[in-house]
Amino acid sequence: MKYSINKEAVRAEVPLPVQDYLRGVKKGLPIGLGYFYVSIAFGMMAAAGGLTPFVAAIISMSNLTSAGQFAGTRLILEAAHSIEIALTVFILNIRYFLMSLSLSQKIDQKMGKMKKALIAFGITDEIFTIASLEKGLLTFEFMIGLITLPYIGWAAGTYLGARATMLLSPLLQDALGIALYAMFIALILPAARSSKAVLTTLFIAVVISCMFKYIPYIRGISSGFAIIAAAMIAAAVAARLFPIKEES
Repeated sequence: MKYSINKEAVRAEVPLPVQDYLRGVKKGLPIGLGYFYVSIAFGMMAAAGGLTPFVAAIISMSNLTSAGQFAGTRLILEAAHSIEIALTVFILNIRYFLMSLSLSQKIDQKMGKMKKALIAFGITDEIFTIASLEKGLLTFEFMIGLITLPYIGWAAGTYLGARATMLLSPLLQDALGIALYAMFIALILPAARSSKAVLTTLFIAVVISCMFKYIPYIRGISSGFAIIAAAMIAAAVAARLFPIKEES
């Protein structure tokens, strides 16, 4: 004797907040898998610089900032000044202010400040994209579900990458630096090939970085301030050359 399951009836028995959370988890699964593999590279870099897997994982658990985390950790390993580290991370992560401001228009205004702060902590480029495509108001449960797997994937990948690096020989650890640069190139090239604005911005940033590396009078500037200058100048020039046209 066969029994049929009424999926609608089962779904109706599940509280709405739980449904929202599970829907967010489902949509966050691809992001979590992607973050897991990218964060392995971060864990390798941190371990190659002398950080323990536990410390590397703590950095990823308290930061979910991708490029800012890579740059900030690199400056920490180079014993850069705290002001230099703060400014570099601020410049690289300033886009999250705009993302959070945009999503605030779609969040229930009755939501408490603590809940809003938890959501803001987990905002990344990919999470913002998925959330911005949602129709209607964004619930706290949906956003937490959307953030859950990316957060776990980022932290777990970091620890695994750092732990694996500790088992490698010093020669292979030194070679990880090349693999890290290759990963960034692989992330940038597709966007540069499809967008003239991105290609121009990338070219300007490379030229400015080379100037800080080879011109005698300015090559003594620390890498943190060089990153800040290259990012701001390249972004300003690209914004001037490729302004976003307002829809009439």
